[in-house]
Amino acid sequence: MSNIFDLFQLIEKKKESAEVLPVSALVVGLGNPGKEYMKNRHNAGFLCAEFLAMRLGVEFNKAKFKSVYADVTKNGKRFLIMKPQTYMNNSGEAVREASAFYKLAPEQIIVISDDASLDVGKQRVKRKGSDGGQKGLRSIIYHMNTDAFPRVKIGVGKKPHPDYDMADWVLGDIPEKEWKTFEESLARSADAVELMLAGDIERAMNLYNG
Repeated sequence: MSNIFDLFQLIEKKKESAEVLPVSALVVGLGNPGKEYMKNRHNAGFLCAEFLAMRLGVEFNKAKFKSVYADVTKNGKRFLIMKPQTYMNNSGEAVREASAFYKLAPEQIIVISDDASLDVGKQRVKRKGSDGGQKGLRSIIYHMNTDAFPRVKIGVGKKPHPDYDMADWVLGDIPEKEWKTFEESLARSADAVELMLAGDIERAMNLYNG
């Protein structure tokens, strides 16, 4: 009869020989690293990515592609949830590196960002499109040389008046009184991402574009 050490060796060998699934998608939450930015409007993408990772029971415990990321396997598919550490305006560098490494098409990259044209509590799923003034999206479009990647845009509220500086607005925190509504939108956005990963972007658009 094998002793306990032989059994442990056998288990380890089985783990090593197990087939590693290829990465089939990237989920990229946009934001700025650092505690001072944690609850900023601009960090809606980070916050949704964190919400999704928590729901799936994974952690951001790996670092590569100028990002921290969680490696997820679900329903026989493997994908990464990424938080670029480049700061918002250079997010495209991280996305380009990861997509090139895994040889992914733009359609296999789901980007989650804030949107200052949508009210808090609203979200919008799109197959592709312009950056809409969001500089993280602009960087990704520039570095990928395409805007044909799906995205989920999370409403963070409009500027209080036209002369208000946009950078000051998005780098401000979500007000405490709006936080519950915002969290509900993060949950719906995570729901949309899961549908998109399952290949049902049409349903995600129908359910969550309110």
